[in-house]
Amino acid sequence: MLPIHTRLAALVAAGGLASAGPALAETAPPFPDLLARSADAPARLESRAGVDAAEGRLLQSRAWRNPELSLGVENFAGKGPLEGFDAAETTLSLSQTLELGGKRSARIAGATQGLKLARAQDIQARADYAAALALAYAEAEAADRRADQAGDLLAAAQADARAARLLVEAGKEAELRALQGQAEAQAAEAAVEEAKAAREGAFARLSALAGAERPFDALAASLLDAEPPAAAPAPGAAPSILAAEADRDRAQAQVRVERLAALPELTLSAGVRRFAGDDSTAFVAGAALPLPLFDRNRGNTAAARADLRAAEARLARIQLEAQADLAAARALARGAAARVGAAQSGEAAAAEAYRLSRIGYEAGRLPLIELTAARRALASARLQALEARLARVRAEAEAARLAGKPPFGA
Repeated sequence: MLPIHTRLAALVAAGGLASAGPALAETAPPFPDLLARSADAPARLESRAGVDAAEGRLLQSRAWRNPELSLGVENFAGKGPLEGFDAAETTLSLSQTLELGGKRSARIAGATQGLKLARAQDIQARADYAAALALAYAEAEAADRRADQAGDLLAAAQADARAARLLVEAGKEAELRALQGQAEAQAAEAAVEEAKAAREGAFARLSALAGAERPFDALAASLLDAEPPAAAPAPGAAPSILAAEADRDRAQAQVRVERLAALPELTLSAGVRRFAGDDSTAFVAGAALPLPLFDRNRGNTAAARADLRAAEARLARIQLEAQADLAAARALARGAAARVGAAQSGEAAAAEAYRLSRIGYEAGRLPLIELTAARRALASARLQALEARLARVRAEAEAARLAGKPPFGA
């Protein structure tokens, strides 16, 4: 056996760890506040980094070609009069390549369209993230309620099992009824453990999506019971359409970039040459222009035009789908709202039916199977009401995502 002071130290340490455990978690704020706090979540940083990269490419596209400084020495270390460096010719020149035909402006225009595309994709990613966060918030709340409901059903099953045992002891029921009640209680206990595990997973997913430093274990406000704002027409085109239009414009600009890439580039040079033989100097100048005989960039130009056709087809498809998807999402939201009302009425009726069944069973007027059926009906009604609320949140989040707005007025 361990010494008493060792056992006391272990107990103190265990108590300290137990008290420190809950302190490591925190309560998630209301959804609008959580969305505002999640601006630096890893899921949001990716698209913002894409905007920063596009800004860097635009900055680079404005750069001019660097000049080239060259130094050449000729006619030295030979034989006869060219022995040594007495007859050497040294040339120092500066050359500059000029982009002809508007190549630089086309490159800048292409990078500008690339930046517009990155910004449009960031807007779409922001709407997608807000919808995903709302759904994760609602799923965490739903998992929390399922765990509470499982606990309530466990308490009811245990009470029914105790009532069955009392009736058996009074000789009003067979021993089989007590065993059935005990089995129902054990099944309800297993459901509680399953609901607790699902709750822990749902809160872990919410914490990860929000980029929380400490995991969440509770919610400060309900999203399942929140009334969604009245559906208003979107202030502009959907984010998916804006991103597709920006992609089309970027593809158009890239066609011009590839077409102008076939034009030759003129290189001008100027310098000074020193003749060591008579210690004299002279100016030199030159120009170089490549002949586009073999490489006219036809393959890249054809590829860019094919990309443009694909972008135009993609834009046409997204334009056709966007309005239909938004109308469908809003219809689903209206249907889910109606389903919530019906499910609430069904839950109230099932709760009253279980209450009456339990009174009848305890009075010996109803068999245990009727009580068990009423309790299962109550569990099913509660689950349906919860799923209806979750479906409404899912539909509202999808409608807001398609419209490019934060869900639930965030």
